[in-house]
Amino acid sequence: MIIFPASRMNLVQEYYFSTKLKQIAEMRNSGIDVLNLGIGSPDLPPSADTIETLANAAQNPKNHAYQSYVGIPALREAMAGFYQNAYGVELNPLNEILPLIGSKEGIMHISMAYLESGDEVLVPNPGYPTYRAASLLTGATVVDYELSEANGWLPDLVALAKKDLSKVKLMWVNYPHMPTGAKATKGFFEELRDFALMHNILIINDNPYSFILNDDPQSILSVEGMKEVALELNSLSKSHNMAGWRVGMLVGKAEFINPVLRFKSNMDSGMFLPLQMAAVTALQNNKSWFEELNKTYRTRQQKVFEMMQLLDCQYDINQSGMFVWAKIPVKYTTGYELSDEILEKSAVFITPGGIFGTAGNNYIRTSLCAEISVFEDAILRIRKTLGIY
Repeated sequence: MIIFPASRMNLVQEYYFSTKLKQIAEMRNSGIDVLNLGIGSPDLPPSADTIETLANAAQNPKNHAYQSYVGIPALREAMAGFYQNAYGVELNPLNEILPLIGSKEGIMHISMAYLESGDEVLVPNPGYPTYRAASLLTGATVVDYELSEANGWLPDLVALAKKDLSKVKLMWVNYPHMPTGAKATKGFFEELRDFALMHNILIINDNPYSFILNDDPQSILSVEGMKEVALELNSLSKSHNMAGWRVGMLVGKAEFINPVLRFKSNMDSGMFLPLQMAAVTALQNNKSWFEELNKTYRTRQQKVFEMMQLLDCQYDINQSGMFVWAKIPVKYTTGYELSDEILEKSAVFITPGGIFGTAGNNYIRTSLCAEISVFEDAILRIRKTLGIY
């Protein structure tokens, strides 16, 4: 018997890291000790109080039932408090916050709630691949907007406005930006608000990196009038070291959130209650907790800068987030070529920038999610490969 998958599956490929991890696993099984510096999965734990809350709550036999699709009131209130304290944004916990089982889930839910065949969606290049995949699976048409180092990795809104945007319904933005680590200014967000109003486009800002190596965390919703044109995704995965816990949020105007909730309510049965209770605790982490986290990332970042210098790559010392984005030397055709060479000769995996779009072809991205000893080992291996002792 032959059963064919839906034709829509021809529009997407298996996620790059899914296939690359298989290759790395095969290399390790053959005895090659590969250092994986490609994936941004936090290796540090959440706060001790967060873990304790989870453990205690899980002991209660009454805490294992199905939960509300909109999360417990305490979680929505904690998320509202977090937005007020961190960004100066006031949100109504009753209808302007939708807890998610990870913000990646939210990307698909938003896309399914708003997009269909005939719609167009603006997607950054380079950018997080899931924006493109989710958009294509809805039947919508993806319209790339290219970002460049020369423009600070910000979209050229003037050039975009000259295009036919009559079918565009959504625009994905992501600041601080992944993979480049670029930050947006309030002035840019104000221009983006006016652009959205002029062209009747709903802006979605994906904002999971605002606390990592960034002295000025901001929300797009802190800009006056932005609630009328935008939603924002946020997550505890990166900022609170809770990637595997899958706790995210969608925030903004109730009118924009309601269609997403309608779709989501048909897809899951709520978040595990002890996880929600632990997230409440995590959202109360004080400033010193984030300062210690960033002290660790800053030390690691310096090691990656040292590695990039060895590889003759250029980078911005002011980039934020848990990666280092660097331009490859001209002797390499693409970042794939450099990545493959380092993996083959040094058994160190660094992500080629091209997986984030064609505008990333001349770049590589290194994760900061490893202990200092791992970066030191990688530096020694690359030195040996290059004949530098």
